Amino acid sequence: MLRNASAQIFRQVVRYRSTDTSLILERSINRVQLLGRVGQDPVMRQVEGRNPVTIFSIATNEMWRSGEGETNATGDISQKTTWHRVSVFKPGLRDVAYQYVKKGSRILVEGKLDYGEYVDKNQVRRQATTIIADNIVFLSDNIRERT
Repeated sequence: MLRNASAQIFRQVVRYRSTDTSLILERSINRVQLLGRVGQDPVMRQVEGRNPVTIFSIATNEMWRSGEGETNATGDISQKTTWHRVSVFKPGLRDVAYQYVKKGSRILVEGKLDYGEYVDKNQVRRQATTIIADNIVFLSDNIRERT
């Protein structure tokens, strides 16, 4: 099944030509999957009459063994946490994310990368990377309801 899906994606990635020979249409892929824990409860924002968006952060962890014992199990374990900003624009998913995503929940987010700029409160231009979510899979119970 995975082989069929891979072959299907490969076929979609190859070039497609339009009737105009000077215009070549090419498929590309911008996909990301993140598995981690939610760092803050989502907020819903609406800017200047545009569609609302639900925003939250998710943390992913990377662990590795370092030191003299890199070839065996005696080295020190190091860990790095990376924070990701997730935006949900899809109307149904946006509302579900706002209602059910909670701080500490373990989730899988599927979507695409988006790069943008903004001006902070000190009038400094900054760059931001955002994951535009297409799908969210809930992998743990709501932690708040357990306590």
